[in-house]
Amino acid sequence: MSTPSAPPPCPHLAAHRLSSRPLRFLRRCLRVRPLGRPEIRRDPRELPRCTPCASASPSSSPRLYACLSCAAVLCPSHAASHAAAFAPGHQIAVDVDRAELFCAACGDQVYDPDFDQAVFLAQSSSLLPSTPSASHAPAPAPRKRRRVDYRAWAPDPAEFALMSSADPTTSASAAAPAGLRGLNNLGNTCFMNSVLQALLHAPPLRNYFLGDRHNRFLCPRRTPVRNRAAEADAAKASCLACDLDEIYSAAFSGERTPYSPAKFLYSQYFVLILTFIVTIGHGDCCIAHRVFSGILRSDVTCTSCGFTSTTFEPCMDISLDLDAGHNNCIGVTNTKLHVRNGERSLAGVSSKVTTLMRCLERFTRAERLDAEQKFFCERCKERQESLKQMSIRRLPLVSCFHIKRFEHSSVKKMSRKVDNCLQFPFSLDMAPYLSSSILRSRYGNRIFPSEASDADAISELSTEFEIFAVVTHSGKLEAGHYVTYLRLNNHWYKCDDAWVTRVEEHTVRTSQAYMLFYVQKTLYYKACERAAGV
Repeated sequence: MSTPSAPPPCPHLAAHRLSSRPLRFLRRCLRVRPLGRPEIRRDPRELPRCTPCASASPSSSPRLYACLSCAAVLCPSHAASHAAAFAPGHQIAVDVDRAELFCAACGDQVYDPDFDQAVFLAQSSSLLPSTPSASHAPAPAPRKRRRVDYRAWAPDPAEFALMSSADPTTSASAAAPAGLRGLNNLGNTCFMNSVLQALLHAPPLRNYFLGDRHNRFLCPRRTPVRNRAAEADAAKASCLACDLDEIYSAAFSGERTPYSPAKFLYSQYFVLILTFIVTIGHGDCCIAHRVFSGILRSDVTCTSCGFTSTTFEPCMDISLDLDAGHNNCIGVTNTKLHVRNGERSLAGVSSKVTTLMRCLERFTRAERLDAEQKFFCERCKERQESLKQMSIRRLPLVSCFHIKRFEHSSVKKMSRKVDNCLQFPFSLDMAPYLSSSILRSRYGNRIFPSEASDADAISELSTEFEIFAVVTHSGKLEAGHYVTYLRLNNHWYKCDDAWVTRVEEHTVRTSQAYMLFYVQKTLYYKACERAAGV
């Protein structure tokens, strides 16, 4: 059996290409409709007609073609006679409504790579914001849609019978929440999968991508390039936000089969992922800054003269030390943090229990710097012993706490894992750890300019947080495994790579937490954030 051969190229098109300009110059004559279909640009108030027969071009009439040599608009029959009468050079025409090349002599469509590239570039340019040009005719105004009044839905008899016949044991609460999908382990990628699960269900970040605030199909980094140099630059500049948009679409598509996040193989650290997201934004309007970025305050006080040097630094997460001196693990109880006369204490638990609040208290507690870390005092003009105290000047929308479970001793030349149990609340008040609270505890009720600025920094933010994800580590330092627990619809789900199961609250509380994710209970939106859809 002989294999079918490709049709021979049109000789009239080849002759036209040799005798005239390349067909890519027709790009300026193209216009793209709202649905993406190209057509020949014309005045929207004029309807194209065949010049000899004066027939209009509704959908039921034959197609109309414009001669590339003389711009005469003709129907198929008159296009053939026009090509025969004015040959050579008048055989090639373009479909007015479809922007397709047509050979009137052959009576068939023909294809030219330059013209196809012009159509492709016109379609791509229509996806990007453009400035109006006086040389182009105005685009047709969009047709107004008829308003439809809201009406409450009520089931008809057939729908009511269908609902009555449904299995009463199956309810919406028993079904898996939207976006809950396992991630395949691609080879020691359990930590990457765990962090991705937490990011997928971070409410502000989830709303940003599901609200189509970053569309991977319209991303400027994914637009077609015109030369090899630009193509090489585009290959180097990968857009992680487009990859996140793709995985959000896959996670919330309704599919339950495990997904393989192959594009994240080289982004295996939480802070690294956030750093890449920052590169897509512009200043303070970047989504990563608005969701994860906070500001830490560091006060270094000279013990000799009392001079205090204050610095601020942004942070994506807060690393907390576990109390290595206490290895006992006591049952979980409901804890409350009391602030009385500047002293913080935990009620309902023993002082030897390691809790998240105690870790935060140690993080914001004043510590004396070693003799090797003497601070250069600007007032004393020499290095002096000093006290350093950290505090949180501005809270992020999503607070991430990294628990330091891995320690390395430079003296003993060894590393080990800290297996202490950490108690963490599901609701957390961050007010005691803010700079305004720390300064008030240090100086009493006296108001300082720095304290007033810190109060202004948190006036529009809520200090009440609630947990939504816990990344845990089990096993040893050399051979461990990461798992994520997600809190969705007041239920806990265990995401162990490709396996997703529902667990009880006690299982989460007794796990070895490695990363804790909290989100603000009340979100205060600014004007730029409303526009960005956070």
